[in-house]
Amino acid sequence: MREIFLREEDGSKVYIEVDLNAYAYSNKYGWLFSVFVKFDALDESAEGFEEFLETKESLIITLEHEDRAKYVGSRVVDGWSELYFYADDSKGLDSLAKNILKPANYIYESNVVRDAKWDFHYRNLAPNELELCHIQSEKIIFLLEEEGDNLEIPRVVEHYVSFTTPTQKNKFINSLNLEGFDFKDEISSDEFEHGVALVKTHAVTSEEVKKVVNELFEAIKKEQGYYEGWSTLLVEDENA
Repeated sequence: MREIFLREEDGSKVYIEVDLNAYAYSNKYGWLFSVFVKFDALDESAEGFEEFLETKESLIITLEHEDRAKYVGSRVVDGWSELYFYADDSKGLDSLAKNILKPANYIYESNVVRDAKWDFHYRNLAPNELELCHIQSEKIIFLLEEEGDNLEIPRVVEHYVSFTTPTQKNKFINSLNLEGFDFKDEISSDEFEHGVALVKTHAVTSEEVKKVVNELFEAIKKEQGYYEGWSTLLVEDENA
């Protein structure tokens, strides 16, 4: 399952695609194969964009043939598309990449190193807890857009948090001091026994949701809690 998210590194924006199920292969593949292609995969209007996507998928299919390797993700940085694979052996990987990329006339570099612990994957591809929250938010926003929602219209949004112990939960409720947030009720489920629902009125654009989630996430972590996502109702644009 591939997901795309944005990360800031040293003041620069890095767009990352990652296979969230890739770690299931970590016991089998211990060689990191990197392929850097001189092509900005973010510019959908660029000449040859569709061809690049086809070439990328051809490379993935070729390397994954007979379980030789597993595509784990990519990073787009400074006009380069960095593709990453984990393989069971270091031999022949460069030749396989060359057979795909040379005929397509791409400028590229490739490299293979031992990485049995998947350190690169954890540091540079795998989303952290907050980034996973933003990935889930984007899925909700996409569904709202598909239904014709005007994301800029403020509406009541419920945010859900959970804690390991009732003491943590109660401490969070008693110390809640976030502008615009109100306590709604306590909730519980099979996933988290000590949960809380909060409400806040705000727009649900990507920018606004990210700002709200960041603020709430920071407060939750002070009490060792977990952010469980948000929900809202569709809003009709009266001016439409």
